[in-house]
Amino acid sequence: MNRTWTSLLTASLMTLAINAHAATLLVGSYTDGGSQGIYRYGFDERNGHIDAKPQQVVKAVSPSWLVLSADQRLLFAVNETAQGHASSFSLSSKGEIKPLNQVPSQGDEPTHASLSHDQRYLFVANYAVAPDPGGSLVVIPVAKDGKLKAVVQQARHAPSKVNPERQAGAHVHSLVLSPDGRHLYACDLGADKVFIYRYDGASPEHPLSPAIPPAVDLPPGSGPRHLLFDAKGKHAYLTLEMSAEVVVFDAQDGALTERQRLPLTELEDPAAKAAGGLHLSADGRFLYVSNRGTANEIVVYAVGKDDGQLTLLQRRSVEGDHPREFTLDPSGDFLLVANQKSNQIVVMQRDPRKGTLGQTVQKFDQPAPSDLKFLE
Repeated sequence: MNRTWTSLLTASLMTLAINAHAATLLVGSYTDGGSQGIYRYGFDERNGHIDAKPQQVVKAVSPSWLVLSADQRLLFAVNETAQGHASSFSLSSKGEIKPLNQVPSQGDEPTHASLSHDQRYLFVANYAVAPDPGGSLVVIPVAKDGKLKAVVQQARHAPSKVNPERQAGAHVHSLVLSPDGRHLYACDLGADKVFIYRYDGASPEHPLSPAIPPAVDLPPGSGPRHLLFDAKGKHAYLTLEMSAEVVVFDAQDGALTERQRLPLTELEDPAAKAAGGLHLSADGRFLYVSNRGTANEIVVYAVGKDDGQLTLLQRRSVEGDHPREFTLDPSGDFLLVANQKSNQIVVMQRDPRKGTLGQTVQKFDQPAPSDLKFLE
């Protein structure tokens, strides 16, 4: 083999080796500052570094939450503004993003969305800062070409009014499907409840109907925010934003039964209580929960193998302000935190065996990051 062919083969092998460790990171953001919308970056799973230059920037108004279709050929975003919208995008095999269309969400400040398991509907949570008319849950059909249609169903809940400033109206913060796709759970911060709906994709005008029981009551003034199921659907985990707690539920036939409730912080100052997102490790052995406010940390728990109960392992500073969302990279060796108010994504090492978070390997400047999603 001559030198030319040897050089070409070596270069090809090096390229394959680099690509084998490369992942694609999508970043949603708030655009009331310096951000332009959705960013697509390369991520090196060997060293935990985000590439300095984005591979693509998609201009969009405050795409604060991102949702990928099961085949990762479609991307959806909520546009978190007054008189909110939901947007649809196509994804090429290389991860390139192309806008498809946008529809009104029939509510204000949508903060979260999820796709039905059959990919026929996008469920959008309109948080709505103003108490009148308050937040709502809406159902948006997804056409075969990925475009969104007009809202076909909307549900509103009665607020608890325990906290006169934050709970005068309903504030639907997230919508999460059970692993079997049969139930949708609406976390309403303003109502102090998680509402449960049955999903029936064969009913195009009203795919959602109240389940029995129709809701789970949470402590007055606790403010449920985000819900997460384990892979088998036996247990669920919920953050209570206003009381800064995490709740463990046993899940069966759509119903949730509380098993455990733990504080995220030992601080009594209300300013330190602002629970955010939560994620399980791929093996289900560890749970990670963010607490914002003056605490600004990730709380790490070991998960009981049989009962799903939590044991505190670590509290780790996010080294920034307001961890709006975070994620684990595909390798499981790193945890990335979107610090919204300090305009950075912080990448931390993670020990897959112990579950604990180690040193910071990168602080990546990014205007107002709000969500992080990896393409697989």
